[in-house]
Amino acid sequence: MDLFSKLVIKFEHPDWSRNPEFGLIDTILEENPNLIHILQDDIMQGMSQSNFGRKDSPTVEQVVRAAIFKEMKGYDYRELEYAQSDSRICANFIKLDDRKPFCFQLLQKYISKVQVESLSKLLVAINRIAIENGYENLSKLRQDSTVIKSPVHYPTNNSLVWDCIRESTRLLHQLQEEIDTLAFMDYTKTAKKTYFKINVTKSGDKRADLFQKQLITFTKVINQTSNIIKKKSACSIKITAIELKLEQLLPLMNQVYDMTLRKEVYGETVPNDEKVFSIYELHTDIIVKGSREVQFGHKVNLATGKSNLILDCEVVRGNPSDKNLYQPTIGRIIENYGITPRDSVTDGGYASLENMQYSQSKGIVNILFNKVVGSLQNITSSLNMQTRLKKWRSGIEAVISNLKRGFNIGRCNWKGWSHFQAKVLWSVLAYNFRVLTSLTIGLMIANG
Repeated sequence: MDLFSKLVIKFEHPDWSRNPEFGLIDTILEENPNLIHILQDDIMQGMSQSNFGRKDSPTVEQVVRAAIFKEMKGYDYRELEYAQSDSRICANFIKLDDRKPFCFQLLQKYISKVQVESLSKLLVAINRIAIENGYENLSKLRQDSTVIKSPVHYPTNNSLVWDCIRESTRLLHQLQEEIDTLAFMDYTKTAKKTYFKINVTKSGDKRADLFQKQLITFTKVINQTSNIIKKKSACSIKITAIELKLEQLLPLMNQVYDMTLRKEVYGETVPNDEKVFSIYELHTDIIVKGSREVQFGHKVNLATGKSNLILDCEVVRGNPSDKNLYQPTIGRIIENYGITPRDSVTDGGYASLENMQYSQSKGIVNILFNKVVGSLQNITSSLNMQTRLKKWRSGIEAVISNLKRGFNIGRCNWKGWSHFQAKVLWSVLAYNFRVLTSLTIGLMIANG
């Protein structure tokens, strides 16, 4: 309980006693400098060290502390910049030391460099500290999955066609500002009228006719974009960048055209792997869980222990069955922490004979799936143990709720697949710090 003793001493200072979460994190980071080193290579990537000039760039430790403060407070980067001058605890925690606050662009530049693999290692390292200090013993393990949405509107064929027309026209206008001789037709006015008509039309035949009209306009936009791309005029970096965006957009436009024609005009069923759900966030998956509402984002599989700390977090692509997520999670837990849980409990979605046999081969004693079907039977030492584990399993729903509501992660606003994963893991780290703080304060109260 070395961490607990040092934190009690730190709480004698007013700034930290009023902000126990940051007092705890500050203590952990000071006593474990190896945690900073886990993220150092990512943050320092592409940077060259110099002994000359002004030292205006933050240190690796300051970047890590700023990222943690941002997640704990739920700030965006502009709010983080303001907090450095407005909040004494923020300045102390980030260790500004009378320096000017770092601008939000600089902090975003460095924080966004941190890779998913490094954050996963940091999560494991912090959980190991919790295990060493007696906050978690890994005797029990429970798993569940949830969906975190991407920052996209609900995709329909009509809206995707309109997005393509609008985005390509926007880029062409930007290109026209740089190239005076560029001429093109703006079809957005006609396309927008048809877009709204489709939205309010319920008759199948009338909708098909309107879609045919919209696709004719869309074809003109695609051909126009393709012709302009062929006439490359890379006179400047800005023109090259715009033309590159148009080149990346063109195959998406063709794909959206194809799937809309097949579905809305010919009445075909288009497989999900041939669909586009957003032209902005291409990584977005369609997630269907039972009879629940269809969601667009990514499935996240979580594993927690008795302390409610999240011990493992995986953001997966596609919509795999929970059965396929069970064994990799158990394997990572045993490998990362060197401890085999005595009990493993999940809901019925993870239940399968293969998963049961895998758990037995790893030495897990009590193996329980909340709902089992057919001849599959739970393995527990007693009926009382089975009842207790079922009740304990339901607590992971509260963990998921606290994570998504407490850190506003129900919808991830970070752009791109790698940043989506990073945002989820930063939020999981912040959640774990909050749980550790709660456990520490509980010990303080218990010890008087």
